[in-house]
Amino acid sequence: MSERIKVAVLGAAGRMGSTVVEAVEAAPDLELVAALDAHHDVAELVGSGAQVAVDFTVPSATEANVLALVDAGIHAVVGTTGWSEESLGRVRDRLTDQPGVGVLIAPNFALGAVLAMTFAARAARYFESVEVVELHHPEKVDAPSGTARHTAEAIARSRAAAGLGVSPDATTTALDGARGADVEGVRVHAVRLRGLVAHEEILLGNPGEMLTIRHDSFDRVSFMPGVLLGVREVGRRPGLTVGLEHVLDLG
Repeated sequence: MSERIKVAVLGAAGRMGSTVVEAVEAAPDLELVAALDAHHDVAELVGSGAQVAVDFTVPSATEANVLALVDAGIHAVVGTTGWSEESLGRVRDRLTDQPGVGVLIAPNFALGAVLAMTFAARAARYFESVEVVELHHPEKVDAPSGTARHTAEAIARSRAAAGLGVSPDATTTALDGARGADVEGVRVHAVRLRGLVAHEEILLGNPGEMLTIRHDSFDRVSFMPGVLLGVREVGRRPGLTVGLEHVLDLG
């Protein structure tokens, strides 16, 4: 049996972090060497032997965590959302000094969600209209979700490559937010409702037809196969990878 990958979890006391801890402990090829809560410093990982750290903290902390991990030579698998092009650029810049380190940032680790995003981007060039609806539990702090933004950005790129413009919309008067957020010309609507976990619908319309692509995560365990895949693969992918679809060779 090959040597087990040594894993640390940041945000281990949170809902996602605690689920990651359980998944790592149950995986025969992984070894949990550290579980850090919000009040812990990433510097505590030095000496733990951690080869990969999984970050499910909060948007205000995740960039500093990732930069510290890169400086320490520890690969990072990140599910915390809230990243901008500027913050991703700072990670890329830091990685130039650590060419052997890999960072995987994914807005969603559910394999079905990644497939839904990929299918939607490929289908969007064939439809006149497209909108995205994301539905989450009311404790979620960002809106729209990172998954929905990632989906909309991929759809926008696909439509632009096909020479398509934005979806038709004759709205001239509306209450603020009624038409959702504009993500590169794609409308994204956020629902926050008790009882939900993480759900996304991509609605694609042509005259006389509609295609709906929907993914539902009913439990946080749905994200674990993707997280563990990221842990196993990130060390083979130096530099910054954004989106699990690239690990699945769907990008």
